Amino acid sequence: MEIKASVNYLRIAPRKTRLVSDLVRGMDVEKAKATLQFAKQKAAKPILKLLDLAIADAKNNYHLDKKNIKNLYIKSITVDEGPKLKRWMPVSRGTAHQIQKKTSHITLILDTRPKERESQITNSKQTLNTKQKSVIRNQKTVEKSEK
Repeated sequence: MEIKASVNYLRIAPRKTRLVSDLVRGMDVEKAKATLQFAKQKAAKPILKLLDLAIADAKNNYHLDKKNIKNLYIKSITVDEGPKLKRWMPVSRGTAHQIQKKTSHITLILDTRPKERESQITNSKQTLNTKQKSVIRNQKTVEKSEK
């Protein structure tokens, strides 16, 4: 089930917005929210608002509960160029140069993780936990031998 949300005519250049969208593409929803909250770029705030909008759509329109929302990930996020606002800047000798104020259209698609992918994620967490346990055991044996 795909959940689609979009924002049009965002007054940030698409080139700058794509830098932020590339950070969160393919991430889980919660991890993407955390990444966007601490990103310094100006485009992070509108993308975070768009992500929150998509999550709210999932809750209200698709009747997903908290457990199912945790399984959502960003399937795709595209940043397209919108219309340019053309302005003029006076320069020397009575002439003027054109300034283009660029706009962006952002489209965000959320989807649930396939079952195989969920099992791979849980398996990787379990192996990580066993590795951590072995490291802790080794540290305890080193501490005992030092005493």
